[in-house]
Amino acid sequence: MLRSVFPRAHQKYFSLPLLGPITDGFDDWLAASGFTLGSRTLAIHLLPIADKQLRRRGIDEVAKLNHAVLDDCCKALKKRYPYRAGTIHTLERYLVANGLIVDGRQAATQPSSLTGEYAGHLREVRGFATSTVSSHRRTAQCFLQHLAAAGTALKRIQPRHVESYVAQAGKRLSRASLQHDIAALRGFLRFLSTDGRVPTGLDRQIDTPRLYRLERLPRALPWETVRTLLQSVDKASPMGLRDYAMFLLIATYGLRASEVVAITLDDIHWRQGILRIHQRKTSSPLELPLSNEVLSALVKHLKRTPPPAPYRRVFLRMRAPMGVLKPTAVTEAFQSLVRKSGLSISYQGPHCMRHAYALRLLKNGTPLKTIGDILGHRTAEATCMYLRLATGDLREVALAVPGARAGKERQ
Repeated sequence: MLRSVFPRAHQKYFSLPLLGPITDGFDDWLAASGFTLGSRTLAIHLLPIADKQLRRRGIDEVAKLNHAVLDDCCKALKKRYPYRAGTIHTLERYLVANGLIVDGRQAATQPSSLTGEYAGHLREVRGFATSTVSSHRRTAQCFLQHLAAAGTALKRIQPRHVESYVAQAGKRLSRASLQHDIAALRGFLRFLSTDGRVPTGLDRQIDTPRLYRLERLPRALPWETVRTLLQSVDKASPMGLRDYAMFLLIATYGLRASEVVAITLDDIHWRQGILRIHQRKTSSPLELPLSNEVLSALVKHLKRTPPPAPYRRVFLRMRAPMGVLKPTAVTEAFQSLVRKSGLSISYQGPHCMRHAYALRLLKNGTPLKTIGDILGHRTAEATCMYLRLATGDLREVALAVPGARAGKERQ
């Protein structure tokens, strides 16, 4: 309630010509989203200034607000209030979440209903996973936006238009990522050609980057480096306890970042000492024994930062607005930890700890089939790539170089 924040001056904010009716609801939403009292106070303090700026732009009711107006207002306020102008975007998220305005950002990324139709086709006909559908839909959106910027209609596209998109995408993507992007683009062009919306055969005219099997070694850290990195986590702060628990799960069980952030309270069977993981690629459940170290880390994290209702996820955002954690956030936390630790680690994501765990199992004599089941591999071939990292074991089975012994005897 706004009255609890401003017991004497709350009427000043309620009487704002434009934003007054939503001020109390906005403050309640800030509190429910995990904003501190200080952040809520600063946000509410900016509302009279924002109200005046928006009314200068001809807005006389909240329903007429849109992304373009709010973005323009934010840019204007940044000149005078560089650290507080972001409140405008926070206000926009509140208005969208409560259905008071349309999500202008989402509408801007969807140039037509065509991408929605394509996403439905991928789900219902192709049976793609949700994450795959999202990735292919994003490629379709980027391609349509590229055509719109060039002023080219779908029925008039030619191979040169596709080539220009690929050339543009190649400037921001690696070879592997570009190969995935081109594969998604081919699928989109095939979908459009089924009913004549684009000329047939365009998908077969796209070249793709060459990737060679096993051209790179798996990215694995030495196990001593993994332990040193874990010990460098600042466990005095709530965020440090959360990050330590996440990275310990990856190092102890070889989990993917997407599997870590998906863990819920229902997946932890405390009395039985079992952790249930929903493996992303195989879509099969995996039960793992909870080690004392992992159990202690989870308990300390949950005692310090228990998930508020209605959330059941173990790991949530620590900065407002509160919400579920995305796999990309785990990568960002890993990069931040590496910078603070001072260790020489060139890898950009926590997946290197998963590879380190696999190599450790291999050196301890764990069968490849068991390693593959733990890591959630679909095929034995995916697990066999870790054999290339066991260079010490490979030296023991190396054959002698012909003629080497005879040459030594002559000397």
